[in-house]
Amino acid sequence: MTTTLFWLGLLLSFNSLATEKTLIRIGVQAGGTAEWELPELQAQLKKTPADFELSVQQVANAEAGKIALQSGAVDIIVSDWIWVSSLREKGADFTFYPYSETSGALVVPKDSAIQSIKDLQGKRLGIAGGELDKNWLLLQTLAAQQGIDLDNSVEKVFGAPPLINEQIKQGRIDAALNYWHFAARLEGDGYRTIIDGRGILKGLGITESVANLGYVFKQSWADQHKAALKQFFAASKQAKQTLCSSDDAWKKVIPLSKVEGEAIQTRLRQGYCSGAIEHWGNTEQNAAGKVYSLLQKQSKQALTGKSEQIQAGTFWAE
Repeated sequence: MTTTLFWLGLLLSFNSLATEKTLIRIGVQAGGTAEWELPELQAQLKKTPADFELSVQQVANAEAGKIALQSGAVDIIVSDWIWVSSLREKGADFTFYPYSETSGALVVPKDSAIQSIKDLQGKRLGIAGGELDKNWLLLQTLAAQQGIDLDNSVEKVFGAPPLINEQIKQGRIDAALNYWHFAARLEGDGYRTIIDGRGILKGLGITESVANLGYVFKQSWADQHKAALKQFFAASKQAKQTLCSSDDAWKKVIPLSKVEGEAIQTRLRQGYCSGAIEHWGNTEQNAAGKVYSLLQKQSKQALTGKSEQIQAGTFWAE
């Protein structure tokens, strides 16, 4: 009897280990694009069980997400690789896996006389974020190549993305440089895009796709949960593909986006889907290195840190 109980207990222990799943705690902003795909991702997990389960934790904003990750309150957030590289320079072991290449856009009213970057001179320009916003730094770099000192030739108005949109709607600014999903809202209302993030990079001679945002997590944590993490990334990619191919699936996103009007919803979907990462290898990562160099120079190291190149390990090697 004792022997039988021993083997039964051992079998139950093995079964428990076999069925134990990795808990992935992900911090997402309410209304952010990472939140959009969660309903579809969760639906997939019900149909096809995986070796992980998700615990979704809401964070107030991007900075709150960074604090949650660094404190260990969550395992993954969506952020950018510039921040990851700056942390690695200080000895942290965070790393980055690409999520989206969609970035910001420079938008003006439909009937505006502004047709190009040079026409911004003497105008009031609304800028989402602050002086170190990547879109703003790269736009200044492109303008400088055209002989324009944009920083000193426009009247800058900094603010949160929703505020910038309200400013241009009320006619208090002449142009808005905003994050892509806020620019898409304006485009859906008839506003006109002068140039977007991809256009800025192309103007700077960078034609390769460069991820703007990605999943950020600790390298040490990833090493311990590699199989589950790969399954999560695969499920995330599948969820994106479903949202972009199925109208029924996308309908679940509409309440999360908190926008009304078919034109705006269409622009949001187009922007979201166009950001899908198709390739992320040496070519794309080398292009990211070029972007890093431009940002380091334009920000005078304030954004990137003192390192002249992206820190080794910034991009997760599967």
